[in-house]
Amino acid sequence: MSEDQNIEYKESWRDEYLKWICGFANAHGGKIFIGVDDSGKITGIENADKLLEEIPNKVRDILGVMIDVNVLRSGELKYLEIIVDPYPNPINYKGQYHYRSGSTKQELKGVALDKFLLQKYGKHWDGIPAPRFKIGDLSEQAFALFRKLAFRSKRVSNDVLEENNLNLLEKMKLLEGGHLKRAAILLFHPDPEELVTGAYIKVGFFNADHLLLYQDTIYGHLFEQVEKTMDLLLTKYQKALISYKGVSRIETYMFPEEALREALLNAIAHKDYASCIPIQISVYEDKIMLWNKGYLPPTWTIEKLLQKHSSEPYNPDIASAFFRAGHIESWGQGMQKIITECKKENKPEPLFAYDAPGFTITFEAGTVKTSEKTVEKTVEKTVEKTVEKTVEKTPVTLILEAIKLNPSISAIELQRITGLTRRGMEWNIQKLKKEKKLERIGADKGGHWRII
Repeated sequence: MSEDQNIEYKESWRDEYLKWICGFANAHGGKIFIGVDDSGKITGIENADKLLEEIPNKVRDILGVMIDVNVLRSGELKYLEIIVDPYPNPINYKGQYHYRSGSTKQELKGVALDKFLLQKYGKHWDGIPAPRFKIGDLSEQAFALFRKLAFRSKRVSNDVLEENNLNLLEKMKLLEGGHLKRAAILLFHPDPEELVTGAYIKVGFFNADHLLLYQDTIYGHLFEQVEKTMDLLLTKYQKALISYKGVSRIETYMFPEEALREALLNAIAHKDYASCIPIQISVYEDKIMLWNKGYLPPTWTIEKLLQKHSSEPYNPDIASAFFRAGHIESWGQGMQKIITECKKENKPEPLFAYDAPGFTITFEAGTVKTSEKTVEKTVEKTVEKTVEKTVEKTPVTLILEAIKLNPSISAIELQRITGLTRRGMEWNIQKLKKEKKLERIGADKGGHWRII
């Protein structure tokens, strides 16, 4: 039998192996065999009977735990079996905390140690009180948005929604000892970075050579981050195939909206906020990659994640608020929903990758399919040749170049050139107006654009 997360072989005893016993006690328990080489071959030890008495005493005096030690025989050879049970409370070796992970032992430090200690005491990072924050520091707009979402989802009774903000937080279990929990700050504070660095989302558009062409940073409370990020992804960062059914205009996105939303919600709910690293979304012409710093539950794999599984959110209080708002389900169905939404729109199944401590979901555009006849709009040849539809130019640049060549160009022609949706075009036009780079002269029909 080879070494694994529950078995360790040592040819002889050394007191430093108390660290391995500590690691097993802090993890899932296990066995250490003394007198066995790394390949599992029994080599035996001469002082087995002496160690049978010494090892339990040392473990008790230094680690404060009880273990079973047995003398085993293989022919004329004696070897020891040390059985370590998992302990509910954290065990330390001379102030050091060790943990068995896979077939190796790790000393826990920094964020990993904090996370381990919290879990041993039945706590999570988002459930720790933040005493310096008060109810008055939170955003009324955030509470209003949550009440609207929760009323629509019907997952919070109307009586609770009509309570004042403090009582609402108490009913949602977001208070501890009269103090706001960290989850409450992330969910309802206008600037969660006052609590923890990196509590925001970065979105960037890259070309095929991974060169960043343009980017956005989304701040605000978590409910706001969801809405703003989805709006940007749908209006600025991806093109849509425009088709018509009768007189109805149909916009088919390259990447399924509901699948993207579910992936974003999962990244926010399961992020390791103690890492101080923002969620990062990388957009290419043919794919979108969402990455967040986070961990799967111990012993979990990607294969298990993609099957039906129990719900074990990394941030239970944040996940609970998202559930009440109707954003997510509580049965561990997020990955299945992402795959189902992609299949609905004949898109490739997304790729899932876990390289602790980071999780990535990659959506690929594949071939855009539609049963409707796509209506192609003609554009003046001079504009078509001059304004190259390449990702090296931002939507704003494409709009300005097209208007420069044809100040009377219509909104439909601008969409044709840039590949933006109607919402995306309106968003960029308003941006240019606010920056005083563009103005409209005359009526929508018969008027023209002027570059300032």
